[in-house]
Amino acid sequence: MGPVQRRARERVRQGYPMTADDDHRNVFRQSRQDARITAHDPDTPQTRAPSYRLAYTDTEFLVRDELRPVRLQLELLKAGMIMDERGVESTVVMFGGARIPSPDQASGARTPTLARLSRYYAEAERFAQAMTRRSMEAGGREWVVCTGGGPGVMEAGNKGAHDAGGQSIGLGIVLPHEQAPNAYVTPGLSFNFHYFAIRKMHFLMRARVITVFPGGFGTLDEMFEALTLIQTQRMKPVPFLLFGREFWHGIINWQALAEAGTIGAADLELIRFVETSDEAIAAIDAWTAPPPPMTR
Repeated sequence: MGPVQRRARERVRQGYPMTADDDHRNVFRQSRQDARITAHDPDTPQTRAPSYRLAYTDTEFLVRDELRPVRLQLELLKAGMIMDERGVESTVVMFGGARIPSPDQASGARTPTLARLSRYYAEAERFAQAMTRRSMEAGGREWVVCTGGGPGVMEAGNKGAHDAGGQSIGLGIVLPHEQAPNAYVTPGLSFNFHYFAIRKMHFLMRARVITVFPGGFGTLDEMFEALTLIQTQRMKPVPFLLFGREFWHGIINWQALAEAGTIGAADLELIRFVETSDEAIAAIDAWTAPPPPMTR
């Protein structure tokens, strides 16, 4: 513990409230202090000029094209630091379509197929409840439900975790149409991203299980990126469960890929098809990592 931290602890011991300025790890002046001071600078032509703004408080500067590497790093750091602070060690990732309705809204679905797929909203909710109960038994740090934070299957996952009394993560993305996080994401774990790449990295960095429910382009993108990372050994294998055998075989001819030689037959062993929450949990509990490609 450094001298600054010792002085802060002594102030708290004496009855003074702990402030953000006290929780500092070195003797240098904090950036937040100067940010507060410059907010009250005299109003002059010089202080109004964009060049005078502190770089880290100047939004117009931060969104310039040249600052893209900095913004990428900030998106990686912010969510990661907050999840570390909240003690999130492993996640149960739930990918799935935003258009999948809940069973009680199936009659208003856009298509008859979407109405039939509403059963997977219910299964996603039950699965998230079960995983969250497991998480809470482990202290709430492992098996934390993680979704895209939106409607449909994502809402079902966050709702299941919420109803079970646990926390859950929502990794949102800015879209052309307005979309707020669903009401069941834990507020302190509700994130918003500009870069799809960084969002997908956060989905997978702590993943202990990956589940994929019926969905569209976004769900397919997330699923195939995760499969590619596992196939190429850029990510350790984890249980990879696809809910809805009929749906997935209907939109992707998995066997044809293997027969064509564009993937190996052993690559099909990376995924399991399930229909229900109970079946998914049984698959997770029975899962063993596949052998490396060179030993298959």
